[in-house]
Amino acid sequence: MPPADLSTPDKARAHARAQAGTNVRAMPTIPASAAKDLPAGVAPADVVWDETMAAGEYGARVLRRGTRLRITNVAADGCASLIALNADRPIERLNVADTIKVQWNAYLGAGKLLLSDMGRVLLSITAERAGRMDSICGASTEASNARRYGSGETHGRHPNARDRFMIALAKYGLGRRDIPPNVNFFKAVTVGEDGGLRFGEAPGAAGDFVELRAEMNVLVAMANTPHVLDPRPRYTCSDVRVTAWRGPVTPPDDPIRTASPESVRAFENVEDYFLS
Repeated sequence: MPPADLSTPDKARAHARAQAGTNVRAMPTIPASAAKDLPAGVAPADVVWDETMAAGEYGARVLRRGTRLRITNVAADGCASLIALNADRPIERLNVADTIKVQWNAYLGAGKLLLSDMGRVLLSITAERAGRMDSICGASTEASNARRYGSGETHGRHPNARDRFMIALAKYGLGRRDIPPNVNFFKAVTVGEDGGLRFGEAPGAAGDFVELRAEMNVLVAMANTPHVLDPRPRYTCSDVRVTAWRGPVTPPDDPIRTASPESVRAFENVEDYFLS
């Protein structure tokens, strides 16, 4: 196809308007209620965010309390890095160290919580079919990508997760200093007896997912970039899809809420926050 004629403002405008209705593989669904292939029981009218992110892409959204968020490993080799902040008071943010310490477990899974630095639950993991979550290694940087791929700047061929987070947060008036440590979904890292980190190189399965529930009003930002420990010399990362829909606030007898004394206290801290 010959290149479009953009030689005049009128021709450029005509070309731009001709793209209306065009859909590509990786893009947000607008309106979100037009999303297809939704999880069972989810009504299209309840969907508030639906987006597919290809390699190197990012996204962010404010999710109200009670919203469900499903992240799907579309083609088996995605790496969804996630951060979360209190949308009403962004100085409160995900604290991965406390998430591990308070729950006595470095390996996240269904029933676990993502805790803030103020002892409250930002998100809970309600379901998953992946078994691959990394809460230890953090996000790639320009320097780490440059060492692996020869470049790592955010507008180059090998964008890094940390700079993608920065761009996402900038759209909400936040900056680099507001980026907390993150969790990585669909990539496994284990700690050996010698204290060394072992990266699970085998990809997961297409269609694997993790589902989270917003326990506060949260600002969620995600980047889909290769894991910082991924040894492959080629920048390799397949699509992930994020879908969020409205849901009820967690009831007092919810099994995740009552699973442990630590969980009970973290949810009590949330309730106390919303009383003020």
